[in-house]
Amino acid sequence: MGDRIYMLLFISAILLIIDFYIYRSIGSIFFKSNTRKHQIVRNLFWLYSILLIASVFLSIYFNIRLMVRAIILVAFFLTFVSKIFFLLFLLTDDLRRGLIWIKRKFLHTKLGLKNPQQQTETTIPRSEFLLKAGLVVAAIPLASLSYGIVSGAYDYKVTRRTLILPNLPSSFEGLILAQISDIHSGSFYNQKAVLGGVELLLSQKPDLIFFTGDLVNNLASEMRDYQDIFKKVQAPLGVFSVLGNHDYGDYYFGKDPSPAKAKNLKNVISTHKNLGWDLLMNENRVLKINGQEIAVIGIENWGSGRFVRHGRLDLAVKNTEDMAIKLLLSHDPSHWRAQVLPEFPQIDAMFSGHTHGMQFGVQTEKFKWSPVQYIYPEWSGFYKEQNQQLYVNVGYGFLGYPGRVGIQPEITIFELRRS
Repeated sequence: MGDRIYMLLFISAILLIIDFYIYRSIGSIFFKSNTRKHQIVRNLFWLYSILLIASVFLSIYFNIRLMVRAIILVAFFLTFVSKIFFLLFLLTDDLRRGLIWIKRKFLHTKLGLKNPQQQTETTIPRSEFLLKAGLVVAAIPLASLSYGIVSGAYDYKVTRRTLILPNLPSSFEGLILAQISDIHSGSFYNQKAVLGGVELLLSQKPDLIFFTGDLVNNLASEMRDYQDIFKKVQAPLGVFSVLGNHDYGDYYFGKDPSPAKAKNLKNVISTHKNLGWDLLMNENRVLKINGQEIAVIGIENWGSGRFVRHGRLDLAVKNTEDMAIKLLLSHDPSHWRAQVLPEFPQIDAMFSGHTHGMQFGVQTEKFKWSPVQYIYPEWSGFYKEQNQQLYVNVGYGFLGYPGRVGIQPEITIFELRRS
């Protein structure tokens, strides 16, 4: 705990230094006079900065309402992003001023001037153009991210795909499979909008539904206000679900085992049961229609790098050798390339989430881009190698930033076909 406090104090000091740098820079042009108007602006600038940093501390160390915490973190995020954009222009301007100073210093020495006052100009003013341009550019992410909160967080999009499975039994031809992922109920603040998304999903009349992990952000209790809504998510052949990295409580309780952490995980597992969803924890289920069968396989989170890894695909595939089709639910798409492709060629298709598309990017029918693609090669949509396929859903909910820009929350509808 002590190390955490020291780290937060260090970060706060850095943020205040950045604020001081920005304030002095813009003050050199915009606050030249000491009028009452400018005094008010100065006071508001520092009051906002200090209150924002203090509020972040409160949101981390005190059990304040989720909605209030979300507002604080969003305000901090939007402010920080805008300041970073503005800093690029300030640093460019300081580089310009530095080069001018070096040039004058060189000329001063070369000409043998002994008194700096012999030069026609001794100060290097800031570029008013660069500062004003920086303010305009800094306003762009602020405006777009704010718009993403207002219009993007619950703007659910139905994505329709045909899933070609050559070995699909004839009785499953034309079956409608729906996938949602990454609900992150602890981030929601609009029950009516969430219900609207569920109703949109059910209006597609899926025969089967997959949920590919991250029901909560940290705590099972986050589902309390949304359990009745997601109980409505049902399908004739069932709803099958798996756990994601956030469902284990590591980001709240820490990575070490503890009674509270174990109890929370037990409650998350119970929540899936209360919803009427069949949670697959390194196991499988057999779907049967007219005597023909396919396997639905689900594993616990199999994360790469710093993400928790409890998935055991070797256990999950047991007794599925005779199944014509094997569909895998695995939260993290990195699992596909790391283990599924090289070790489990019998898996026909894998369904994942986790990336959220970073909730920011561009996605059209012919083009898609997001910063997350530099972390996850498979981050959104269909991927195929040999006879194995992967689909990555960009998520139903959101985390951190309570909005989406260019990457809408997704409900995926697959029609299963043999060709």
